[in-house]
Amino acid sequence: MTTYKPITAVWEITMACNMRCMHCGSACSHALPEELTTDEAMALCDDMGKLGMKWITLSGGEPLTRKDWPQIAKRLNENHIIPNIITNGWLLDEDTVKQMKESKIGTVAISIDGIRETHDSIRCKGSFDRSMAAFRLLKENAQYSGAITSINKTNIKELDLIKNILIEAGVDSWQLQICIPMGNMANHPEELVDPEDIDLILDFCLSTAMERKIIVYPADCLGYYTEKEELIRAITLGSMSFAPWAGCNAGRRGFGILHNGDILGCTSIRDRSFIEGNVRDRSIIDIWNDENAFSWMRNMTREDLGGACKTCTYGDVCLGGCPNTRLTMNGSMKSENQYCSFKVATDKLRTRIENYAGQEELFPKALKFAQEGNLQEASVILEHLLTKKPQDQEILALTGFVNFFIGNYSRAKEVNEEILRQTPTHSYANKGLGLTLHRMGQTQKGIEYIEKSIEYAPDDFLDPYYDLATVYQEIGNYGKAGEILDKVSQLSRTQSRN
Repeated sequence: MTTYKPITAVWEITMACNMRCMHCGSACSHALPEELTTDEAMALCDDMGKLGMKWITLSGGEPLTRKDWPQIAKRLNENHIIPNIITNGWLLDEDTVKQMKESKIGTVAISIDGIRETHDSIRCKGSFDRSMAAFRLLKENAQYSGAITSINKTNIKELDLIKNILIEAGVDSWQLQICIPMGNMANHPEELVDPEDIDLILDFCLSTAMERKIIVYPADCLGYYTEKEELIRAITLGSMSFAPWAGCNAGRRGFGILHNGDILGCTSIRDRSFIEGNVRDRSIIDIWNDENAFSWMRNMTREDLGGACKTCTYGDVCLGGCPNTRLTMNGSMKSENQYCSFKVATDKLRTRIENYAGQEELFPKALKFAQEGNLQEASVILEHLLTKKPQDQEILALTGFVNFFIGNYSRAKEVNEEILRQTPTHSYANKGLGLTLHRMGQTQKGIEYIEKSIEYAPDDFLDPYYDLATVYQEIGNYGKAGEILDKVSQLSRTQSRN
């Protein structure tokens, strides 16, 4: 069993809030009677310390409405966990900042959702000016600050203005995320951004990152796997080596804690069927280490996804991006993520290909994409070509190759079988089908096809031997693998003499 190590969590310490924000995913209002007591919160801090966690973000509701938040923050620090806090800024004054410094808060993040008029219309009148005053206090007291902007159809037009305001206020970092239809925001679908808007947001993040006046973080609901997104991440991390997104933290590297001690993979997921347990019944240590916990994420594979995500070259790592985006947008986590920059780019490529005048030039383009490792782009072109020439063996063979390396084994199997229906002695298709069956868990049958490939191969085509040796190595039969490699060496010497 894979051992998962938690490093971070978001803890909604209260549902009480002094605002009624239009987009609030938790639909917060008043403190609820089942909130963890101070003693229970202290015990939870200690248990998270035993788990070896690094960061906890205190959230809500409005966490500053809970009187014992400084005690919680201090106890986290005593357990070598850095506490961060997300606030609307309204209650933040000199005394509060002093408490934050004493509690060794890492980052104080304040939500900013537009210029004054927009922000106040989303939250409440006067909230923008209170937030700006809070930022000034944080700056004066050398407290690291962050802003969080939830992007909708209105404030997406104000990002440049918001950026300038934050830079002028001396804010250290800025996280951008999109609004999704949950909580209060479910009542405002007209304010949701479109999938095509993701590129506009990432373009803005990249230009902002390159200015280096404020650190910008695209949240986990923004991405994925385009060069610009990876460059933003590299600049943000202070490294020019690309750092691809490693997938959602939920249940693998992090979790969410609700006000009453319920544990979920992420606090954004409000569906009660995803609750893994409650710390009043079992410790967070027992919940986290339960082999059946967070199974929806820990056991998820590309095959569980739908649409484009199921056949995406990044599917095994990305697993569809933000699961809550898929859940709230589509009603199921087993669906594609249309709010994916890579999918948007792929869809645009598909449209260009369909309208491309020089159809005869497309196969060389697909081959070049495949050789350069741009497998998804190659796949899009090849699938288009197969609608025109469904039995073309050259197109089918490259389609099988591309899908094998993407990990779409069912598609690779399908196209190789089509070639063999036409030409049973096709060496490359026998090899491709054999390797695919091996990956699909049908190793013995796969070996039989690779052996057929060797039988039908030209004398100078030694690839099937190497592939067969690799299969035997992967199943631990090193003796057989060695025999095959010796055979290859003999054949190579014979060919060189001839």
